[in-house]
Amino acid sequence: MRELTRRAIEEMNIDQIELELGSRDDIPQLLRGLQYIFLTPPLRQEVFIILSDRFPPELDLNNGRPGMDVWSIFVMGVLRLSLNCDYDRLQNLVNNHRTIRQILGHGIADDGKPYNLQTLKDNVVLLTPEILDRVNQAVVKAGHELIKKTPESGSPSPTDPPPEEKLRGRCDSFVVETNVEYPTDIRLLFDAIRKIIELLMPWCKLLGLLDWQEGKEEIRKLKKLMRKLQRLKRSSAKDEAKKEARQKEIIEAHREYLRVARELLERAEKTVLKIEQKGQQYKANLLKIKNFFDDVKRQINQVDRRVIQGETIPPSEKVFSIFERHTEWLSKGKAGVPVELGLNVCILQDQHHFILHHRVMQHETDVDIAVLMVGETKARFPKLFSCSFDQAFHSPDNQKELAQLLEFVILPKRGKLSKIEQVRQQTKEFVEGRRQHAAVESAINALEVHGLDRCPDRGLPAFQRYVALAVVARNVQILGRYLQRQEQAVETETHRQAA
Repeated sequence: MRELTRRAIEEMNIDQIELELGSRDDIPQLLRGLQYIFLTPPLRQEVFIILSDRFPPELDLNNGRPGMDVWSIFVMGVLRLSLNCDYDRLQNLVNNHRTIRQILGHGIADDGKPYNLQTLKDNVVLLTPEILDRVNQAVVKAGHELIKKTPESGSPSPTDPPPEEKLRGRCDSFVVETNVEYPTDIRLLFDAIRKIIELLMPWCKLLGLLDWQEGKEEIRKLKKLMRKLQRLKRSSAKDEAKKEARQKEIIEAHREYLRVARELLERAEKTVLKIEQKGQQYKANLLKIKNFFDDVKRQINQVDRRVIQGETIPPSEKVFSIFERHTEWLSKGKAGVPVELGLNVCILQDQHHFILHHRVMQHETDVDIAVLMVGETKARFPKLFSCSFDQAFHSPDNQKELAQLLEFVILPKRGKLSKIEQVRQQTKEFVEGRRQHAAVESAINALEVHGLDRCPDRGLPAFQRYVALAVVARNVQILGRYLQRQEQAVETETHRQAA
């Protein structure tokens, strides 16, 4: 990892990049925001210092893998999320898009340096949610300063209120899906056994064991049994006798499926014992396989209880993915969307459309995090003086605690309203806050369009990084949009005066 020296910065021709002012595409807006960050010395220095905390110069080790400077890593991370693209498309863009290569510092006379796919994957993932949160604060504060200097031309919409010293927030949550299939207990059981066999096969080959020479065939046999169960469940027979016969057939098929699964688990446990006997150094490498043993035992137990014994499995005992274990079963009550698999993410946006703060919610509801969100946002932006919520955030305690943190709280109460509450919710400030609260849905939709509908990265840390990058990318684009419209207004005024 190399740091950008003063000389390297001076040699980059980012100030010479010409972007289309009239373009409504998101790339020019994003690049204009990035260009502003780089060409504003105090902001650039702050961002580089933050990024250098994650990539100090002493970590620049010659390990045979090509690295990238901190600016390139940040630009590529923001591009990936803002454009909602995978690494293959990102590689194509950074190698062939002229303006993007200029923003990376290659200059007008491109040096032709290509970026390898694995280089992008290895470096972009090094950003952390904590670092990105600090960068986001710097970007938002720079946006507020820009709006303060150019209130008329910088406004993204003629209907927006003029910039104020105080910040008015609006808070809401939405689901970001994890990259998982719809979970059924028999599918989860198959996935766990498949992973055990796939992980044991190379170990057996390495140590000369013959246990799983036909491992792929064993997986195919188990999959065949699973597909049979799936077909049996699709029966649409109306006759009671046929339905009863089909139910007995389903139970017998489940018994056979569980019998094979238990046999494979028993064989796998014996193989692990053989590997451990080869040497103590192998024990640590077998922990992942043993975790899948626990998954198999749990799923066998739940399938047996649900199908054969006729029990209902409590939601607290269920797992919705053996790969993305942080996945939750969420129902937001949306029309046509009965359930979503992922995690809730809460955002707090200000009146200038910047996202001040976000929170990935694990086993939390809106009621649980209302005070936390405001408290953490105020620690970052002390000028926050009001915030609007929907009814899902309401509780008597939240009303009291938020009133101590904010000068004005727009939080509708659930259920029947008292006369005092009716009067409070009919005040001009409350009505206006409720009307403007709907704008947060636009921010949520923009985040989903720009990559935050579904997280393709695996693991909870990767999920948190992905969300943080999406928030930073959105704020950089908003910053670029303000600049773009400001420059359009100046150009229009120049033409008018010339005419």
